[in-house]
Amino acid sequence: MAEIQCSTVYFSGRVQGVGFRFATMQVAREFEVAGYVKNLADGRVLLEMEGHPRDLAAFVEAVEARMHGYVRSTETAVDRREPEFSGFEIR
Repeated sequence: MAEIQCSTVYFSGRVQGVGFRFATMQVAREFEVAGYVKNLADGRVLLEMEGHPRDLAAFVEAVEARMHGYVRSTETAVDRREPEFSGFEIR
């Protein structure tokens, strides 16, 4: 079985009300990742995902590239645990 990594990513900046979650969902279709994206009450966007480490890193880079100009900072935490997601969704 391939190595699965789990990542939690927080995007800050002007990331709500600009189609960020929809764009993230579209980008997710280009990668073998599972998880979800959702707005947080503090104005950030949360991305919870799992997949191969290389796919996760490329996915985040692609989201940042697609939403260039809106993302001020990105914080990522990596964890190893059993996979829990099936598919990718907006919450």
